[in-house]
Amino acid sequence: MTNKILPTYARTDITFDHGDGCELVATNGDRYLDFGAGIAVNSLGHGHPLLVEAIQNQAAKLMHVSNLYKIDGQERLADRLCEHTFADKVFFANSGAEANECAVKMARRYQSAAGKPERYRVITFAGGFHGRTLAMIAAGGQAKHLEGFGPKVDGFDQVPLGDVEALKDLISDETAALMIEPIQGEGGIHSAEVDFLKELRALSDKYGLVLIFDEVQTGVGRTGALYSYQQYGVEPDILTTAKGLGGGFPVGACLAKDDVAHAMVAGTHGSTFGGNPLAMAAANAVLDIVLEPGFLENVREKGLLLKQKLASVIDQYPDVFDLVRGEGLLLGLHAKVSPQDVVAACFDEKLLCVPAGDNVVRILPPLIANAEEFDRAIASLERAAATLTKRIVEDQAPS
Repeated sequence: MTNKILPTYARTDITFDHGDGCELVATNGDRYLDFGAGIAVNSLGHGHPLLVEAIQNQAAKLMHVSNLYKIDGQERLADRLCEHTFADKVFFANSGAEANECAVKMARRYQSAAGKPERYRVITFAGGFHGRTLAMIAAGGQAKHLEGFGPKVDGFDQVPLGDVEALKDLISDETAALMIEPIQGEGGIHSAEVDFLKELRALSDKYGLVLIFDEVQTGVGRTGALYSYQQYGVEPDILTTAKGLGGGFPVGACLAKDDVAHAMVAGTHGSTFGGNPLAMAAANAVLDIVLEPGFLENVREKGLLLKQKLASVIDQYPDVFDLVRGEGLLLGLHAKVSPQDVVAACFDEKLLCVPAGDNVVRILPPLIANAEEFDRAIASLERAAATLTKRIVEDQAPS
């Protein structure tokens, strides 16, 4: 069979047939421990019975209906997201990039409705990633994502993460919003300092800016809170979420306070598939589980345990790793070798993980992973690190 798929991914030569909890099973029967979770998507692992049942039941009733009509699942999910966050209003999309597009449009529209249409620029932070649309690669500002696509979409400026003075210098009469990932995922699991996030809130209030938190990767329990801002005590005006929200089914959402959302009236934004009944059934099922008493606390405890185990790997293999970063089950190992080499060595040991920027390997297990699975993952990681250490020694040996 010839491959007619656009080659935009450097794919590993394997096909998975099905999943079971934290495992993926290949077509040849090999079982892999999935600590990439579809890049922080499969929050409940694979084949979770409650999620499967919710999708099957909804699919048998109604998969899609236009947003020209009321959709009960949207009403329920929006109510729950608002009840458990700062938000008053929600817009449903299909992905994180779409949710971020909505956030930027809302921030600009808010400023325009306030009589300041000149305020359209959004300040973002170096190393951030907000999606792959033309606007969102401009928001991220990374040359490797912008190259070859013509002029960068206007309206986005970047400053170094944590640099308050550079941020103050960049704020102007054209600035509409500040947009940040509380923990940069693709950028290498870099966490913004709490004091820096507080400064963003203070500057937003002082200059009438909209504060946007991109929680596409950090949200829905990944860091041990429903959304990571809740661990920092800093509320945004707009928050975007996707990935883990559907547990594997495509769904995104843009959450906002009333005073910012009011400018988005009929006709200002839309999505054909956003908030479809099937996606809403999946997301509501995920929340049924993530919001159970003790679930998020358990994620925090498991995150500390896994972080300690990863630190022990660093101690044993200092030529391969030197640092562990992150919160909850959004963790990253900073590598002294190519992260792609680490991922490949782990793959050979039947462990799936994900590379990121700044020479980091992301460890993103499903939120349901247990201590036994952590031990299996660590054993695989140790074998991979031993292989890489041996290669380093051989490369350094005199010829």
